Amino acid sequence: MLGKNFVLTLFDAFSIERWNDLVRPFKPMEMDKASEKMFLAFIIGKYEQKCGKKINWNKIINYSVFALLQKIALSDIKAPIQYLIRTSYPEEYKKINEWIFEKYKKIIDNKKFLSLFEAYLFSDEKNRTIEDEILFASHQYASLRELEMLKPCNEEFRLKDILFSIKNDVVNFKHLLGVNLLLKEDKPYKLITKIEQLRFQIRWNQSPRVPQTSVLGHSYFVAVLTLLMCYDIGLSDSRIYNNFFCGLFHDLPEAVTRDIISPVKQATETLPDIVKEIENKVVEEELLPLMDDFYKDEILYYIQNEFENRIKMNGKVKIVENYIELNKNESFMPIDGKLVRFADHISAFIEAESSIQYGITSTQLEDGKRNIISLYPIGTKINGFEVDKFFNK
Repeated sequence: MLGKNFVLTLFDAFSIERWNDLVRPFKPMEMDKASEKMFLAFIIGKYEQKCGKKINWNKIINYSVFALLQKIALSDIKAPIQYLIRTSYPEEYKKINEWIFEKYKKIIDNKKFLSLFEAYLFSDEKNRTIEDEILFASHQYASLRELEMLKPCNEEFRLKDILFSIKNDVVNFKHLLGVNLLLKEDKPYKLITKIEQLRFQIRWNQSPRVPQTSVLGHSYFVAVLTLLMCYDIGLSDSRIYNNFFCGLFHDLPEAVTRDIISPVKQATETLPDIVKEIENKVVEEELLPLMDDFYKDEILYYIQNEFENRIKMNGKVKIVENYIELNKNESFMPIDGKLVRFADHISAFIEAESSIQYGITSTQLEDGKRNIISLYPIGTKINGFEVDKFFNK
């Protein structure tokens, strides 16, 4: 499933601009929105778990990806228009989804993932689940935050109705504790606004590039690429959960340190360790106070040793040299950090190659692409996944 055609289709979300009928001091992109939505879903979902609700996290993860695939296929059709088509012309809406499914069926070769996507598109479930509520609340709140950031640059009449409508949608989910705290601008609000800083940090910022990609969008892209590999090698639901959120959170420290590019990190032999030490200190001082205790340790587990295979035993992190040990320790929160690292490299490779294909290139992009390929010679496997096939198909 981790084929170039599918990965490039996902990458299109970095080129879909949002709110392009408004004055925009920055370009809100679809991939950034999908990423913020999942950070919000994690926070809101954790509060619901704390309140005793059982959450199907894999449903939240999958549905977030399926919603993005729909958006990529339909591109710039506004959400209210889609809603009108779905409610007033259900047969036509079904035909649209059939068209979407046929489009993706050609490039998704994992039967389980394809089957779940088909069920998502054609489900006629009437009862709204807690996962649906978390996702919709996250979706609407992420839209609300975008509009709040655009508000200073737009006359009131341009935003009044849409702001009122979206805020009402969010308020309807005040029974979710996390949403209530977001609206009160409590801890979750302060955390998500800090995470939003990743939206304005552009990757490869020493080189002109098309399309530009943010650290925020990159975080979700890496999470989704990791998810696809998990399906390809048939990992358990708990492993999928850990790997996905490790991918999503892997660059979180950059919200407070900014992006330190790889060549700089590797300028001296000891600098990588120094940078990591500084990152940990800044995270402790600026990010941890914004997190509640009941999910703080989990996020720390995701962002420390983020590219190492690891488990957590008796509250302590253990690096696993042989990935087979991950299979034997399913009860100890195993994370395939090396798969996340490969997903991170795929993202960087696609970012470089896409720009080069558009004719916007530089020494940094050419060298970056070449260096990544050199890491994965023919026959390379990582955690049982044949990683070299991505570059050699």
